[in-house]
Amino acid sequence: MKKKMLSILSLSAVLWVNAQEKDSLQQKKIEEVVITGQYMQQSINKSIYKVEVIDANQIKSMAATNAAEVLNQSLNIQITPDTNSGNSTANILGLGGAYVKILIDNIPVVGDTGLGSNIDLTKLSLSNIERIEVVKGSMGVEYGNGALAGVINIITKKSSTKKLSIRAALQEETVRNSYDLRKKGQGRHIQNINVGYNFNDNWFTNISFNHNQFMGYDGGQQGYKYYKQDNLRGKDWNPKDQYEANALIRYSKSKTSLFYKASYLNETFNYYNPKVDRVSLNDGQGGVTYQSLDRNYNTERWIHQFNIQTNLGHIRYMGDFSYQNQNRKFYDYTYDIPSKIKDTNYNEQSYYKTDVIYSRGMFSNFLDNKKFDFQLGYELDHTNGYAALIAGEFDGNNIKRKIFTYGTFLSAEWNISDKLSLRPGARLSVSDRFDNQFNYSLSARYKTSENSNLRGVFGTANRYPNYDELFTYFVNVNHDIQGNPDLKPENGYSAGLFWDQGFDIGNGWKFNYNLEALYVDLNDKIENVMIVRPSTYKYMNLDKYRSLLFAANANIVKDQFSLGVRTSLNGISVSKQEMDVQTPTDFQYNFQVGANAAYKLEGPKTAFNLYYKFTGPGRQYVIENEAFRLAKTDGFHMMDFIVSQPFWKDRLELAVGVKNIFDVTTINSTNSTASGHNAATDRLNLYYGRSYFARLMYQF
Repeated sequence: MKKKMLSILSLSAVLWVNAQEKDSLQQKKIEEVVITGQYMQQSINKSIYKVEVIDANQIKSMAATNAAEVLNQSLNIQITPDTNSGNSTANILGLGGAYVKILIDNIPVVGDTGLGSNIDLTKLSLSNIERIEVVKGSMGVEYGNGALAGVINIITKKSSTKKLSIRAALQEETVRNSYDLRKKGQGRHIQNINVGYNFNDNWFTNISFNHNQFMGYDGGQQGYKYYKQDNLRGKDWNPKDQYEANALIRYSKSKTSLFYKASYLNETFNYYNPKVDRVSLNDGQGGVTYQSLDRNYNTERWIHQFNIQTNLGHIRYMGDFSYQNQNRKFYDYTYDIPSKIKDTNYNEQSYYKTDVIYSRGMFSNFLDNKKFDFQLGYELDHTNGYAALIAGEFDGNNIKRKIFTYGTFLSAEWNISDKLSLRPGARLSVSDRFDNQFNYSLSARYKTSENSNLRGVFGTANRYPNYDELFTYFVNVNHDIQGNPDLKPENGYSAGLFWDQGFDIGNGWKFNYNLEALYVDLNDKIENVMIVRPSTYKYMNLDKYRSLLFAANANIVKDQFSLGVRTSLNGISVSKQEMDVQTPTDFQYNFQVGANAAYKLEGPKTAFNLYYKFTGPGRQYVIENEAFRLAKTDGFHMMDFIVSQPFWKDRLELAVGVKNIFDVTTINSTNSTASGHNAATDRLNLYYGRSYFARLMYQF
């Protein structure tokens, strides 16, 4: 019912709006600037860091509906889904979500276990996104805890050249071979609407609403109505229903701008238990029924952010103040399968709950000198965290944790000449739980010609231990798995060299390419290791992780045609230890290649977009049965094809296409080993297969 009402509201909005010209000029300006790691918004060519930008036009051409779908097209970024929890996190250069900092408008996003790390990217919708900026490598000076593998910064829209702008869209997708609009049906159903209004030259406001309903996918399971006792009940991909609302108001005049933004998310995730119990009805006639103990997760997230940018004399100040909270609740209920009756006698309680007060401020332009400038900044994070006993084995107790972290950082930007710029930086982070952390960086940009740059970047970062690593306590006759309250933060660094060049090759053809080399080194990596045979495990700072990346990318453009080709070779060395066993430290390499092609017909303006990515086989050493072995994960191909056609003076646009053309679902993997109380599996669940979609969008 909710889904049908949302569709009616979205279509109603389409019917009453009037047309205005498309905001192409503003989009062009947006594409030319970045903010991640900068003193202030500036041209991407002048950025001292190598920043990858995915703009709004590219996001729209992908028909993507959340951040996970967009980032999966990038090389060396793999979105790792957990079909049991419904979360999907980013893996960069082989390091998981705990090592990737996720930001919205330069502010770390609240998640289940803290701020900015292990963020579920499917909870970040794209209905009001201007662009996504990605920086690979350690960014500890600028962004503090957890920014070891890289930073993903999602930039939202905060202005428009139109008096009134409205965009509404309906998108329907199959989930592999299943689709049904009915209640309890199948497929994906997405509706969103976005309204922006300029009161005058100084005041702008924007509101948006997004609904994303994923009905799940049975896959190798038999659905939630199935009640044979063979563990085939349920779904390979469980259903998820998301509602998100955003509101922003912005004031800008002269050298001062400020905005307040509020965002609310509500998500329901249904887990259907494959285990079925045969229960006697005790009716005197030998009657029986079949029941399962299912679970619902309900997540609520609030993000409040206030940003101010102004000049104090000639000193520039940019400050962010944020209050965020996320409460992931759950309840277990008995479901009588033959009668389709859900027991309403259940108790809902928190699974993970996180409250954050956060602020970040930066002062720059102290000397009012174009040759030399320095920036002084601070960052404070007060996180009040809660993890229920059922979220992990915590010695029979729920875990409450407060952590206050304060960081102060200083950097200087020295334009030695018109061609050479340097930026050294340092940060001191003080925590009420862990030892002081010191990070530093040195970046350089050399302008070799008008259209080419050579960048060198070195930086360090740290990661604080999480709940499970600190407090796990799972001890019985067969298991002894314990956290370690004495763990120290992980520390690492990265060093990179980046070259890019662009030029005209005649007859309207434009060509650009870039070469990259990046090395990441992580010490004191926390792992759950065996300390006493045969089954005593403990989290310890033991392992060493190294990643080496070589990449080359090229793009060619002429008129309505563009083609991009990307390649990379990523080597990973993991030194694992258990008792007297240690894995080899040689690098195991993974090759990836990607391509995107776009063409638009001049007359009808029909646009064709093709996205391709190949992820080669992966190998790494793992410890098993008191020895090491070389484990392997199969390679796979991904391809999406989208066709879009505008109508009615570009006010309406219909897009249709197919995603995951090669029908990838699970792949073979021998990386998993039985550890503690976790069983090994030889399959890695990545996607639910090929899907078809249609999207109708109205822009005013």
